[in-house]
Amino acid sequence: MKYFNICLRIMCFLLLFKGSLLAQPTQLADEAREAMLRSTRYMVEQVSTNGGYVWYYLPDLSRRWGEMEAYKTMVWVQGPGTVNMGHVLLDAYRATGNDYYYQAAGKAAAALVWGQSKEGGWNYMIDFAGDRSLKYWYSTIGKNGWRLEEFQHYYGNATFDDDVTSNAARFLLRMYLEKMDPKYKPALDKAIDFILESQYPLGGWPQRYPLRHDFSKNGNPDYSSFYTYNDDVIWENINFLVQCYLTLGEERLLEPIYRGMNFFVISQHGSGAWGQQYNMALEPAGARTYEPPTLLPTTTFGNAMLLLRFYQYTGDRKYLSRIPDAIAWLEKTRLPKKQTENGTYTHPTFVEIATDKPVYVHRTGSNVKHGYYFYDYNDENLLAHYKGKKSLDLERLKAEYKRVSALSPAEATKDSPLKAAPFQAAGTPQSYYNLHQSSESEAADAASVKTVIASLDAQNRWLVKHAMISNPYRGEGQQQEQTNKYASAFVGDETDTSPFRDPSDQEYISTGEYIRNMQLLISYLKATGQQATVTEALKAKF
Repeated sequence: MKYFNICLRIMCFLLLFKGSLLAQPTQLADEAREAMLRSTRYMVEQVSTNGGYVWYYLPDLSRRWGEMEAYKTMVWVQGPGTVNMGHVLLDAYRATGNDYYYQAAGKAAAALVWGQSKEGGWNYMIDFAGDRSLKYWYSTIGKNGWRLEEFQHYYGNATFDDDVTSNAARFLLRMYLEKMDPKYKPALDKAIDFILESQYPLGGWPQRYPLRHDFSKNGNPDYSSFYTYNDDVIWENINFLVQCYLTLGEERLLEPIYRGMNFFVISQHGSGAWGQQYNMALEPAGARTYEPPTLLPTTTFGNAMLLLRFYQYTGDRKYLSRIPDAIAWLEKTRLPKKQTENGTYTHPTFVEIATDKPVYVHRTGSNVKHGYYFYDYNDENLLAHYKGKKSLDLERLKAEYKRVSALSPAEATKDSPLKAAPFQAAGTPQSYYNLHQSSESEAADAASVKTVIASLDAQNRWLVKHAMISNPYRGEGQQQEQTNKYASAFVGDETDTSPFRDPSDQEYISTGEYIRNMQLLISYLKATGQQATVTEALKAKF
């Protein structure tokens, strides 16, 4: 009997101890959900403009910035602005089941629908004051951003740069699929049609559409109509069409997908490399005046990795055939050891086409009016805003090529999203396919969660220091001296409206910080099994 009592006491202790351990993550999860909702209410109800967002705000909201300073009537489509906020709000809805997040995501979607071009795409930003206000912004703030030449001219069309149009379209696809709400379908269809219409017959896409040819910078041709790999323009459009094919099931999307993948093969240079842009004669071309007509190791590395994926999509070995040429070129163009800065870098950013020599870009002068970029073979005094050297994991590419090329077509395409096959998972593809495109969040450990929760201020804001800000617009540059004072600086003189990092202790509201912290709290709820599914939330509600 005594032995039985001892065992009973031990079992009770263990049960109590286990209950205490289980209560700890449950309590922290409740605190995480509360912090998420408090911070979101502040962002939605105090910070947003018609449901949209820029990147940074002064705490009193008197100034705000996207990639450049914005008017109070403007929101940024480009991440981490309105679209990325919409994505994380949908993530929060799925993690908590709280309809407030879905409604907030709907407001972001409404802002995007308002700012969608008549053709179906998006510009970097949306100005709710309309065309008159936006044109004035371009002629003042935009025109004087020395290093941001893409903002120095008002095109009046949409851009694929920085995943702007494809990510906005992807978010509308998510909004439509979340509840199969038909109100999002017209804008989504319009975006899909825009991407299909803007694709060139050879399969690539321009940077901007409808095509414009009216901005010649320093005598260079307008590059916005060129075939564009920069910022994954072509891949992101293919990726979006694949997602639509999986979730909407439209057969018409297959041919553009294959045509897009084939362009990677068509455009590969004889050396095995790729340029960042190509003119209509399929010659590597320059873009902004600090992007010379060269071949790029980073583009070559990225495109080779994508060709491996295309083989796994199709089973067609043509996508593998010239990857060895790309690898050989990347080996050939490695930096000499003395130029790697103690092993920090492996390759130059730009490589001359005819000689395979590294090309380095510099600038002189003090502002956009009285300054210019030039390039040579000298790796001193490089630009701060556009790195002249890069680090590539060439061994990773070699290993992936060895692994994937060893697969038979049947093995390679086992999980292909393009292969004809019945749908085997539970439910339907509309709820099965994961459209989450945000970057991976931080480790969801309890200590990090507590730190994030504690960092909310009294107004439920996550404030940051050292934001990217800019000089206020003061008019066009007057200093005409050809100085190297700003050669390796992010910004020129006081008339340069380009962004730079604030070195002071001034605090800012940051959408990027909000997104990072929300992702961490969401990942904690998932990791500890504390998330409420949308289905559970609906059951509880009804």
